[in-house]
Amino acid sequence: MIVAGCDVGSLTAKTVILNSKKILSHAVIKSKFRPEESAREVMEIALSQAGLTMDDIGFCVGTGYGRDKIPFVKQSFSEIACHAKGAQWLMPQVRTVIDIGGQDCKAIKVDKDGNIVKFITNDKCAAGTGRFLEVMAKILGISLDELGTISRQAKSPLMLASTCTVWAQAEVIHHLNANMSKADIASAVNQAMAGRVAILARSVGIEKDVCMTGGVAKNIGVVSALEKQLNVNIRRLRADPQIVGALGAAVLAKKKMEGA
Repeated sequence: MIVAGCDVGSLTAKTVILNSKKILSHAVIKSKFRPEESAREVMEIALSQAGLTMDDIGFCVGTGYGRDKIPFVKQSFSEIACHAKGAQWLMPQVRTVIDIGGQDCKAIKVDKDGNIVKFITNDKCAAGTGRFLEVMAKILGISLDELGTISRQAKSPLMLASTCTVWAQAEVIHHLNANMSKADIASAVNQAMAGRVAILARSVGIEKDVCMTGGVAKNIGVVSALEKQLNVNIRRLRADPQIVGALGAAVLAKKKMEGA
């Protein structure tokens, strides 16, 4: 039995191909203007890596903001359901999932089967999302990946007065003009991001174990700051955190084939 999950998000598109026991392949690309183009391209890459064709896929589930535009899926589920299932498949003991995507942030409490107990999402503002970090990295003249690593070099970390993207942007420019170090500013950006996410996470009630999904989980500065603010150890997943939504979609596809 071979199944697939396809997650078309605002910034990236992801696909995971799964059999009954393990991940056969996965792929991540930058999203294109048309969700259907993103879906086709990322699926073709994953199929090629696994040495398969679309005819080999027994069931495919879609998720992400572009899920309704994916032409080859048989069913679609919300990102919340898919991140919960994907995280629990990777780490059965997980009970709190924090997912930070390009345009939203979600805190999800799950049970032992990866079913949703409670969740909250912030999708009305760029603060607390990947977009916030993307804007700040651009102003600092560094890559998104560097934003996490460079913050570890901070000697006199700063604080941002606002987590609003517009006001924080003005603050970062002010600090740059005042010749503050990029490391100290990056630390402030990551702390501000973590503060916004921590408020969201606390509102669902933190239960161990805790993990993070989404691309921002790769930012060690945000993860470290969030651990301190929530007073928890955020467990690292045994797969790329960016593919967890697509993995969860594949897990749900597997359940559909099993008749669950």
